[in-house]
Amino acid sequence: MNAEFSRTLSLLRQEKGLSQRSAAQALGISQALLSHYEKGIREPGLAFVVRACDYYNVSADFLLGRTLSRDGTTIIEPDELYDASSERDTSMRGSVLALLNKKLLVNSIGLLFDLLGKVGDRRAIRSACAYLSTAVYNLFRLLHRASGTNPGFFSVSSTRFSAGLTDADMSCSRVEFVEALSDHGAAKGEFPPMSNDDLARDYPVLYQSLLQIIHHTGARVNQLSDGRNDK
Repeated sequence: MNAEFSRTLSLLRQEKGLSQRSAAQALGISQALLSHYEKGIREPGLAFVVRACDYYNVSADFLLGRTLSRDGTTIIEPDELYDASSERDTSMRGSVLALLNKKLLVNSIGLLFDLLGKVGDRRAIRSACAYLSTAVYNLFRLLHRASGTNPGFFSVSSTRFSAGLTDADMSCSRVEFVEALSDHGAAKGEFPPMSNDDLARDYPVLYQSLLQIIHHTGARVNQLSDGRNDK
C-alpha cells in the first residue's frame, strides 16, 4: 500500500467531521486498527479498501493517491501533464505584471523540484507538492469567492475554509517536509550543492528568477518585522 493511502484515509475522515471511533464503527473495525491504518503502521486488506471507498464515496485510485479526481476518471502520467512553462508569452492573456510573476514562480518551482529530484526523497517531494498545491488552492478559492460564483464544487465547506483548515493542512505539509529532509540527512543521504556559485552555474536561467523571489520576499518579511519593532 502506498504512503498516500494513510494520509488520504485520515483526511477523508476529518473532512466528514468524524471521530476515529465513529468512522471505525461504520467501517466495521476497531478504533485501534483504524488508527494504525491512518498512521501507516499496518496495511489493510482489499475488503477494507472497498468498504472505505463506498463509505467515503471515492474511487480506489483516489484513496491510493493515483488521481486527484474522487471518481477516479483522471489518472495522469507525468508525461501527459500540460507544461505551462513552455508557453509563448502571447499565449497567456492578461497584464504584464501577471505574466512576469507567473514566470518567476514557474521558474523557481521548476528549480526547487529539480533539486528535490536530486535529493531523491519521495516523502519530501510529496509534502512539498502538498504545501504548494494547498497554497494555490487557497488563492484560487479566495479569488473564486470574491467573484461571487457558487462554491458548490469545493469539497471543503465554506465554514472550514474560513476557519483555516486548509492553512492547517499547509502547516502539516511543512512539518512533513522538514521531517523528511531531517530524516534524509540523518540517514546520510546526499544533498545537491546549493551555494550561490553552484546554483548560478547549474541553473543559469532559472536561478535568476529564484534570486528575485528570495530578494523581494526577504525585503517584505523584514519590513513586517521592522514595522513591529518600531512600535
